[in-house]
Amino acid sequence: MTASIPSDLDTFFVANRARIEQELFEFLRIPSVSARSEHNADTARAAQWLAGAFGTAGLKAEIIPTPGHPVVLGEWRGAGPDRPTVLVYGHYDVQPAEPLDLWTSPAFEPTVRDGRIYARGSVDDKGQLYLHVKAIEAHLRVRGRLPVNIVVLAEGEEEVGSDNLGDFVRAHRDRLRCDAVVISDSSMFAPGQPSILSSLRGLTYLQLDVEGPSSDLHSGIYGGAVVNPATALARIIATFHDANGRVAVPGFYDTVRDWDPAIRARMRALPFDDAHFLAEVGAPALNGESGYTTLERVWARPTCEINGLLSGYTGEGAKTVLPSRAMAKVSCRLVPDQEPAAIERLMQAHVDRVTPPGVRARVTHLHGGRAWRADLTGPLYDAAAQALEAAFHRAPVIVGEGGSIPVVDDFAKALGAPILLMGFGLPGENAHAPDEWMSVENFELGMRAVATLWDLL
Repeated sequence: MTASIPSDLDTFFVANRARIEQELFEFLRIPSVSARSEHNADTARAAQWLAGAFGTAGLKAEIIPTPGHPVVLGEWRGAGPDRPTVLVYGHYDVQPAEPLDLWTSPAFEPTVRDGRIYARGSVDDKGQLYLHVKAIEAHLRVRGRLPVNIVVLAEGEEEVGSDNLGDFVRAHRDRLRCDAVVISDSSMFAPGQPSILSSLRGLTYLQLDVEGPSSDLHSGIYGGAVVNPATALARIIATFHDANGRVAVPGFYDTVRDWDPAIRARMRALPFDDAHFLAEVGAPALNGESGYTTLERVWARPTCEINGLLSGYTGEGAKTVLPSRAMAKVSCRLVPDQEPAAIERLMQAHVDRVTPPGVRARVTHLHGGRAWRADLTGPLYDAAAQALEAAFHRAPVIVGEGGSIPVVDDFAKALGAPILLMGFGLPGENAHAPDEWMSVENFELGMRAVATLWDLL
């Protein structure tokens, strides 16, 4: 039998719609940018605000310090030891908002336009985290209890690699022990099409520094006699791929675990349109590793991408300088069973081999995480499929994700519980770019799907 949204919970969501939106907007106004030290006080304020929201919802809330930004923990264990315990994970930190001039409305002043909530953090991940808080509140306000035990863990460092959360989870393993982990920090396949995420790519994020002369030089007096670090960096980067879009770093693919042919067939059967994707990203053409579809390239294959370049004079007008150094930010997205540390070593060895004489090159690891792939069988996934269909009136599809959520692997190893990634974002939501948004409809249906999930579990 197809599940439906419990009418008492739906009534709560309808009656409290304006209040819930107002609260979400308060949360979004806090510029909790974890990457910027000037926002440390704002990030701490977001943790305090969230702890208050946990308490209002009926959870026992606690702010627990880490060497970085704190963890906010909310608990309700009144269902009893014979009922499942579910750990809900999300993050309250956000990406930097720059470039600010490309936002249609201010990044930290939430604005609704055309059914979308525009604000930094609206979809990544404050909006998706907060709909879980409100689903919990609906049960506790209407029924006075939840049908399962709930632990909500919100961190403030996801956008900078979750460096402290793995240690936190291992240190608090007994307190966090659960029968399932539920995460909403991803996207649906398309509007109106709910999705269950089957995989995440891992990450090795590196900085490549190339150094030459002891200071910048006059390009007329010294050019042609001294190796230019910017040119050397360009030559190094050009060796990262072959003509077929394949990463050309020796050993890069040695441990890649291939996908089951049946899963690849399901990917290829999804109604994905390259032309629509091309229009969405605004690029002149698509390209990538030969022999794979666009979805396979972004979900199932590893990559090596240049994220930033810096060298020499970049201001207005001319300055004929031969720069003394050049820098590139490089991210490698990984798939099972690639290890971030091993990929870092391969990148360093490759850079050492191809660096031209006359400059020095150094690779520095900044952060990373392992890839993850789910076994989508069992009662957790059955309940999620029913809950999503109840809310969206459409059966969910199984999708992959090209991005990374570093803590998923930590949860899998430390807690040993099945992990459900059930996101409510949409393609093109600009999660790390100007004009980030979340669908109002998805926020509201997401609350209902999550509230229904607890009943079905």
